[in-house]
Amino acid sequence: MKDTLYLLAPGFSDNNRREFCPECAEVWGVLAYFPAIKDALDVCYQPIQRPRPALVALLGEAHQNCPTLILAKNTDCGPNTQVYLANGQRFLDNARDIAKYFAHLYGTPMPRGS
Repeated sequence: MKDTLYLLAPGFSDNNRREFCPECAEVWGVLAYFPAIKDALDVCYQPIQRPRPALVALLGEAHQNCPTLILAKNTDCGPNTQVYLANGQRFLDNARDIAKYFAHLYGTPMPRGS
């Protein structure tokens, strides 16, 4: 089983204008720097509107943030990430912890300031 990354699609419409999510863009930037990581993930785009059915089904109503990385079972997350648990699923819910996890698992550099 692969880790699954949930992101908001770039260029969504909200408040009568096109927008993007800065945290999702940060994760995409890491994947652009280190494209081999993307091949190791399943990437799923979520709508800007809530509820976000795929995330609610896995983690419950309280955990619909994007970016979210659902971790494969028995994955070693390393000492530097804040791992959450909901409905039996381990997950990371912010760009910096996702980048720190990638650094631990794939040997990429750590994000500055971490």
